Amino acid sequence: MRAEGLKVTAKAHPNLALVKYWGKVDEELNIPASSSISVNLSGAATTTTVVFVPGAEADSVTIDGQAAPSKAYLRVVKHLDRVRQLAGITTRAKVESWNDFPASAGIASSASAFAALSLAASRAAGLSLTERELSILARKGSGSACRSIPDGFVEFVAGSTDETAYARQLFPPEHWDLRIITVILEGGPKEVPSSEGHRAAQTSPFYAAWLAALPPTLETVRRALAERDLGTLGMAVERQAMAMHAVAMTSSPAGREWLSGIYYWAPGTVALIRAVQDWRRQGLRVYLTIDAGANVHLLCEAPDQGELEGELGRLLPALGGRYLVSRPAVGARIIGEE
Repeated sequence: MRAEGLKVTAKAHPNLALVKYWGKVDEELNIPASSSISVNLSGAATTTTVVFVPGAEADSVTIDGQAAPSKAYLRVVKHLDRVRQLAGITTRAKVESWNDFPASAGIASSASAFAALSLAASRAAGLSLTERELSILARKGSGSACRSIPDGFVEFVAGSTDETAYARQLFPPEHWDLRIITVILEGGPKEVPSSEGHRAAQTSPFYAAWLAALPPTLETVRRALAERDLGTLGMAVERQAMAMHAVAMTSSPAGREWLSGIYYWAPGTVALIRAVQDWRRQGLRVYLTIDAGANVHLLCEAPDQGELEGELGRLLPALGGRYLVSRPAVGARIIGEE
């Protein structure tokens, strides 16, 4: 079925990797070297509208009201080409995308962006993909985007082929009333994109140990989520994040010979890590994780949210940061068709 002229708007949330992957076995298809587990974040979203316009000579892409920069434009067009190939059409598209949170700053903006784009574009092209098929499509645009397709707590099954690398739900959003507080310390783009970090991972002397530790960590986190065991979950997640950054810090990114490693942290990141350790020593049940960026995600249960926000209120003015609060969220959704 062809649906040229159908305008579709989709919304997707970024996701927080509780168990992260770092390094890929197939960069073109974004197949990771290991599986990962995430949770969708209700406090941030990308909303994307797509319409295929008969007679248009080129794709049009705007992000937050501005013409997409060249690199982003080409990346979106490449993804639209994947959709066109699946749908058997050649029509060019108009894409409008809006983020309500900082992009390229370690809050998985590419995940929500390509999840929303995949859903809106495929539906606008007349496709009706299953959740698994949609996650496979989204993965090709951005590896972590596949995790923003299902609801709630999600596992990205690494697989070994295009068909076997996909995302699936572990638990729905209402399974556990966690709070995820994202502390934004830097809002600008990262100096070293995640794609370069993945590429450089294998140059770290600790990469083999990182991979070996992942299967037991995945099992621990699955069990902790099933049992709603914050202590086990939090410590596993926190240590795994530190291991990922240890690999990044000891890798050698190509073309950046002046770097001894990839350092995503800012001074405020270190200050917050130390604060979390201290709060926990004093009895506040809070844990942290950090994606490829300077920003820090804090995990706690609903009853501890107020106390944690109080501590942040005293600390963040000195760090110049701000925060947003999320709960486990639904996956990608159609919110409009016309």
